[in-house]
Amino acid sequence: QNEERWDFVLVSDIHEMGSEKEIKRKKFLDELNKKGFTIKKIEDTKLFYGVRAPQHIFWKYQCFLANTNSRQQNSSASQDIPVTTRIRVVHFILQNTVTSDLEKLHDLMKKKVFEAAFPLHKNEEIRQILKKKWARWRVIFKEQPIEEIRCYFGEKVALYFAWLGWYTYLLIFAALAGVATVAAGATVFSSSQVSKEICDANDTIMCPLCDQNCSFWVLSDTCTYAKVTHMIDNEATVVFAMFMAIWATVFLELWKRERATVATDWDLYGWDEEEEELALHLINNSQHEPQLYQHSYFRSTIVLILALLMIMVLIGIAHALVIYRAVAMALFMQSEVSLLSKHADTIAVMTGAVLHYLTIVIMTKVNWHVALFLCNLEKPRTFSQRENNFTVKIFIFQFFTNFSSLIYIAFFLGRINGHPGHYVRIAGHWRLEECHPSGCITDLFIQMAVIMVLKQTISNIMEYLVPWISHQLRKKQKSPRKRSMMLGEEEEAEDPCKRQWLNNYELNEVNVFSLFNEYLEIVIQYSFTTIFVAAFPLAPLLALINNVIEIHMDAIKMMRLRRRMVPRKAKDIGIWLQVLEAIGILAVIGNGLVIAITSDFIPVQVYKYMYSPCTRENHTSMDCSTGYINNSLSVFHIHDFEPHTKVFPEFNGVQIKKCRYRDYRNADDYTYTVQFWHIFAARLAFLILFEHVALCVKLVAAWYIPDVPQKVKNLILKEKHSNLQNELSMTEYSTEV
Repeated sequence: QNEERWDFVLVSDIHEMGSEKEIKRKKFLDELNKKGFTIKKIEDTKLFYGVRAPQHIFWKYQCFLANTNSRQQNSSASQDIPVTTRIRVVHFILQNTVTSDLEKLHDLMKKKVFEAAFPLHKNEEIRQILKKKWARWRVIFKEQPIEEIRCYFGEKVALYFAWLGWYTYLLIFAALAGVATVAAGATVFSSSQVSKEICDANDTIMCPLCDQNCSFWVLSDTCTYAKVTHMIDNEATVVFAMFMAIWATVFLELWKRERATVATDWDLYGWDEEEEELALHLINNSQHEPQLYQHSYFRSTIVLILALLMIMVLIGIAHALVIYRAVAMALFMQSEVSLLSKHADTIAVMTGAVLHYLTIVIMTKVNWHVALFLCNLEKPRTFSQRENNFTVKIFIFQFFTNFSSLIYIAFFLGRINGHPGHYVRIAGHWRLEECHPSGCITDLFIQMAVIMVLKQTISNIMEYLVPWISHQLRKKQKSPRKRSMMLGEEEEAEDPCKRQWLNNYELNEVNVFSLFNEYLEIVIQYSFTTIFVAAFPLAPLLALINNVIEIHMDAIKMMRLRRRMVPRKAKDIGIWLQVLEAIGILAVIGNGLVIAITSDFIPVQVYKYMYSPCTRENHTSMDCSTGYINNSLSVFHIHDFEPHTKVFPEFNGVQIKKCRYRDYRNADDYTYTVQFWHIFAARLAFLILFEHVALCVKLVAAWYIPDVPQKVKNLILKEKHSNLQNELSMTEYSTEV
């Protein structure tokens, strides 16, 4: 049994004898032989080479990394090496073995000398446990077997699932709060004074929404939208936004505690990645010289300039979407089809959101290549440094790809489009779109809902279907060839390894970014769940449903559809923690801005306390927001329309002389009223107050919850103490002798 334990399998095409590829392959395998590796060759439609490392390599590894007091002798040590460590060490040596032509495995794979190199999924007991307890849909609400995941896939993958599980668990509270917010809106909004006034405004004539073929319209047409808007835009939302800012902090603080406990349980607290890498280099080549740290300001400047250019491109794409919506709105309005012309604004927003989703899909691929190119420019020293640099770049690019359009809708839409008689136009022709008549937050709500639903459903279906289909196709292509049997010829016994190696080869390949992709997907989702959550309180609920499915989909992919990942050691989730902390701060700013600028919360409050009937006389029985709608609409005289605007001055048989529009402007010269500046000042004051309070609460929460649990601190303290005691007794003993 022990004889057939292979650490890695290399796959190559069958090359002609004496060809360049065949010579290169032989040189590489000879280098492995020199290092004492055992190599087994099996021929099928491809050449398979099983590789097993000599035992002394692992003894060296243990000697390097074991604590001085727990050094064990040869034979017993060999038993204690986990499979994950074996695979990791062998993978490192394979990747860093240099042939006489100064080529590594990476270069040989580029030149198609080898096609694949992977560790094997073996029929170990632990694999059966994982298949039964984890990689199936039946156990969707059970706790994950993190310890088993660690023993099979290594610490890095186990930490990802521990973090994802923890995030999903805490999402339950955020989802409940979000549902409660919407429920409060749904029960309160029907009796809301503002939406009641909109529904009763049968005689409030509004200005046309476009230049040609658009008639005047009555405000009460938007009654349903007003009710829906009030479901999201009410006092409960402010409390919810505050709650989410605190939730984001508490989530990270509690995760730090969880991680500290896990790292201690796994004996990783004092583990050092750099030391591990140096040890592996020395095991591979005792003459190895460490690569020194370098920093070039010139390189950093170039990378910074190129990154800024890329961000400009991404913002440019958001502008293109704005232009699309403005042009689409004008074209739909002029359409002969009544359905299009009647719901032009909603259709423009919906198609804009779908287009935005498509740009996200396409730009993700582009961002990937750009971030890799910038990473190569920087020439990072180690793999982990390269991974960190890449993470920061790709996250920033993805953030702008996903959010620049939302930022425009939240903070600029309807604020930079001028007013009737003096509209801001694209290329002097198309009017910039306005907010939805019932308020700007509706547009943001639609955009968020479309993107989150599309992103999660389509991405998840693709994420599962693509590997599944490609696995089925590979199975069909790579079924082993059968020789035709001659009469009386005995069938030769098939090598037991052959079937296992073929089965592993038929699975989808994994690369260093396989886990990275999973992280990125969840972190972008976390941004959606926290940053504009005030406009879409159901985001945490959607994220929760998605994550419950995601955990088991990832498990099934890793166990059944993909080759085994090379296990990697890690004691935390790395730079992702800093990314999540940055998102937490952005969430405070984002939600503060949404409530201060996008929603009608501030204008209503200003009206209540400064302009409503309540301020003039003491009406206890009266709702103080009475008359708000009439107060928030300005008057426009029809004779001031621009010359090329075609309007029909008749509406329902009545001659129209003036119409209303959403803004605070004087009726004679269309300058801003005093009330506009009052609201502007109130918005700023609220924003500053909200952000300072929220950030203070975040800081207090971070201080209140210690990063490392007491139990862990005490454990480490006792360990240090006993180590020093042992050293002391050793020195006393040696001096006595």
